[in-house]
Amino acid sequence: MVTNMAKAILGVDIGSDSLKLALVKGRQVRKTAVVPMPNNLIREGRVVSTETMGELLRRAMKENGIHCGEAAMALPNETVFTRSVTMPLMTIDQLNYNLPFEFRDYITDELKDYYYDYAVVSTTEGEAEEGEAGEEGERGGAQMELMAAAAPKSLIEESKELLHRAGLKLVKAAPAVCAFQALIRVDQMKNGDEGKEYCVLDLGSQSIRMYMFRGDRHMVTRVLEIGMNTLDTVISEAYSVDVHLAHTYLLTNYEDCQSKEYCLNAYGNITVELMRALNFYRFSNPDSRLEDIWICGGGACIRPLRQTLADTLDLKIHTAGELIPDSPALEEDYTLLQAIGIAIY
Repeated sequence: MVTNMAKAILGVDIGSDSLKLALVKGRQVRKTAVVPMPNNLIREGRVVSTETMGELLRRAMKENGIHCGEAAMALPNETVFTRSVTMPLMTIDQLNYNLPFEFRDYITDELKDYYYDYAVVSTTEGEAEEGEAGEEGERGGAQMELMAAAAPKSLIEESKELLHRAGLKLVKAAPAVCAFQALIRVDQMKNGDEGKEYCVLDLGSQSIRMYMFRGDRHMVTRVLEIGMNTLDTVISEAYSVDVHLAHTYLLTNYEDCQSKEYCLNAYGNITVELMRALNFYRFSNPDSRLEDIWICGGGACIRPLRQTLADTLDLKIHTAGELIPDSPALEEDYTLLQAIGIAIY
């Protein structure tokens, strides 16, 4: 008899609209919670008050019966840099020294103010020529492809502090692309199609992000400067209320506002932007055979928007829950993908 000794870990995703929690053991989701975010607690992707956020997290865990001592944090897209890089094959010490310089064209602050990490995607072997370094240094012609990330040290320290206030220890932190990558790897192991293309569409409040993968290899992320706050604006104008109340109308589908003409027009504008981004991706990758798209984020909860996407895009639309392993009860929860993925990663 084999006993599953995997420790439970709490995946934490702090969004502008809500706090998402997923208690995961192994690859099984045990408990989840989604808690509305107080106004102005998040600004430009950063927590304004670690004390307030820590208390919100502590209370959310208590009210939802979540008991755990370790946490994995999904880092906000706005503050973390990720990129694919190709470098000569080198030792870990050499890589740690050289990796920061791969971000010098992206980071406007001091490079020393960031933490850097990487995952090896692939390596290509080469033969060392006379005079070049051997096994302990760079090998002539040999290269490694990495997915690298850079996060502000201040962000990591803030994350540690707010988790500590809730009785949690930060054991891993990574950007959203890593959370999605983890779920795709599990899906591939289940279905056995290593070359399958994935598009994960995060319909967020401030923007929409399209994460493109070939197998579990991240190809590119496209950011569309249009988000679900567009719907808040049109509902606000229709009802002559402020955008905060309009957002509540949207979430509760007040007077079936999600199906009104002004919202349908907004869905159309969003879909046009998505089609442009997809066409550009296919033009840049002529060998692409993309057929499927998985939707998540707050906007994915809006049924008429999902229907507009299904009717317009030449792709099969999947719910986010289809990427969540062994968790059929979560099939309709579109907001927990990052929290679950970062716990599995």
